[in-house]
Amino acid sequence: MQRASEAMMRAASAASDRVAGVVRLSVSEFIGIEVMPAMLASLRARHPELRVELVLSNISANLLEQEVDIALRMTDPKQKALVARKVAMIPLGLFAHRDYLSRRGTPKTVEDLAKHDVIGPDRSQSDLTLAAKVLPSVPPAKFVLRTDSHPAQFAAMRAGLGIAAVQVPVAEQDPALVRILPDLQINVLETWVVTHEDLRHVPRVRAVTDHLAEMFKG
Repeated sequence: MQRASEAMMRAASAASDRVAGVVRLSVSEFIGIEVMPAMLASLRARHPELRVELVLSNISANLLEQEVDIALRMTDPKQKALVARKVAMIPLGLFAHRDYLSRRGTPKTVEDLAKHDVIGPDRSQSDLTLAAKVLPSVPPAKFVLRTDSHPAQFAAMRAGLGIAAVQVPVAEQDPALVRILPDLQINVLETWVVTHEDLRHVPRVRAVTDHLAEMFKG
């Protein structure tokens, strides 16, 4: 009932063609911390009457019940009532801080990673499965840090703790970070901007979805 009431209140601001009012946006923790702030800053400059409620969670928000207006997802939703726009294919790569590499050297092969400090997942089965496939020489028991928080993995790597997998476009923005084994294929994250079909033409929702699509493809 509370979600329904909040959705009705947000919808009440959509009666005109003005790009104004509240948009509730759900994104993953990593995107919310490392990617979204710059996108929201440019959105604010473009549409100063918009207000954004940002939900950071790796659990998909319920768009069918309009728990949020827009969600950024790494899978294509199958529900017919949802409208999705593919905005990016984000590759994952291994990175380390220059200071770490100056101390420990740069691994030249996947097998060399067994001699290095690797930061990896804790209990996320999907992440553990991916790690086992990509890094067979480094079992989870040998990770120097185990956490399912991708922002925490990134922060630890950036502090020089070890080597971690991270979204390539984000890591490449930091000149202190070096990509390790750049030819190693880890994974590519399909990225979709999703909303309910009833909201797709609402000016404030359309403005945010268009802006996100432009920023990701830019």
